[in-house]
Amino acid sequence: MKIVIAGAGEMGSHLARMLSGNGHDITIVDGDQKLLSEVGSLADVITVEGDSTTFAVLRKASVRRCDLFIAVNHEENDNIVAAMLAKKLGAKKSIARIDNNEYLEPNNKEVFIDMGIDYLFYPEKVAAREVINLLGHTSTTEYVDFSSGKLSLVVFRLEPASPLVGREPAGFEEGETPLSYRTVAITRGGQTIIPRRGERFMDGDMVYFIARQDAVREVMELSGRKNVEINNMMILGGSRIGIRIATELQDEVNIKLVDYNADKAYRLAETLEKTLIINEDGRNTEAMMEEGLSNMDAFVAVTGRSETNILAAMLAKQMGVKKVIAEVENLNYIDLAESIGIDTIINKKLVTASNIFRFTMSTDVQAIKCLTGSDAEVLEFIVKPNSPATKARIRDLGLPEDAIVGGIVRGDKVFIAVENMELNPYDRAVVFAMPASVGKIGYFFN
Repeated sequence: MKIVIAGAGEMGSHLARMLSGNGHDITIVDGDQKLLSEVGSLADVITVEGDSTTFAVLRKASVRRCDLFIAVNHEENDNIVAAMLAKKLGAKKSIARIDNNEYLEPNNKEVFIDMGIDYLFYPEKVAAREVINLLGHTSTTEYVDFSSGKLSLVVFRLEPASPLVGREPAGFEEGETPLSYRTVAITRGGQTIIPRRGERFMDGDMVYFIARQDAVREVMELSGRKNVEINNMMILGGSRIGIRIATELQDEVNIKLVDYNADKAYRLAETLEKTLIINEDGRNTEAMMEEGLSNMDAFVAVTGRSETNILAAMLAKQMGVKKVIAEVENLNYIDLAESIGIDTIINKKLVTASNIFRFTMSTDVQAIKCLTGSDAEVLEFIVKPNSPATKARIRDLGLPEDAIVGGIVRGDKVFIAVENMELNPYDRAVVFAMPASVGKIGYFFN
């Protein structure tokens, strides 16, 4: 697939590296030669210097022949103009990053479709929604619903008290009673393992379960940690993510929002009427203690600096806060943040990748989730009639070694997949796959 990316900032360069690694033909456009040089040294891409809102530069990037145009410039208006022009010049699909929730309202989305923009995405909104979802499942690190909640991906780190430590994952024995959940991956020492017969769980493993709706609570109890009711929460950072979280939760939870910028703090106090706004530096340990950090049930660090978020989250963890979430945009810091005990990492690049990646698949992908702390992706496919997946049992399909079918939704029935099952046409299949296999998996369901 030929893909043109407008914007060589952090998000554009991450997408370029990820998509070029999957065999796509990538062109990246930006007015900053230094940024283009950095991307060019890290990924196999063609670079075009110039303004992506001009016809001449878009023609130079050959958007008339591109299958997908992605606008991720820093300025929202530039993205809308670039995506609109690219579609008019011949791009098959055109998508744009935005920063305004008003644009996503159903009546307003139609306006953008009429302008030729196929899809709008707002990373901060999706990231805020993930945080809110996780605050309802405090014993988990990640939590994602598939097939309207019939299947869920539940991710957590095993505590020493977990009953799983030392046991083998289920799902490999012939004639096993129908499972209500199954392990689809384990991350250990920075490596992601697709579990096979003989594997055993270890203390500190990050484990990924596919579970039926009726088994989610049971799975969460296996972590060795208790779910905590969130009554008091502190948010560090008046960023778009922080504001959205406070806006949606301030009627249900006592929230303190801390920001070091006095002008911003005053503005937030006017808009977030039920949130207590505190003008303070989150790195100041004494100030944070005075504001009652140790009495919080949850702490969410979403400033613009990964280092600040990690340090503040470490302090919250030391003070005994039960659920700690940190936004870490520097991908190199994610393993570090997880290794020091931060419960959940939020990353806008991975959120955006999940939104965009499905546009690059030749198969009909209903949902895709790029996981934090793992290279793997979870995809939901609809099984096409006469596709290879319908011709044999799962064990005989010849799926790549680093891919596993986790769950199947068949009408109103939900199954946790095991090796001797067969897939039927129009089944929804949730598949866990490592990057090298993502491009190959679609063949089986198409």
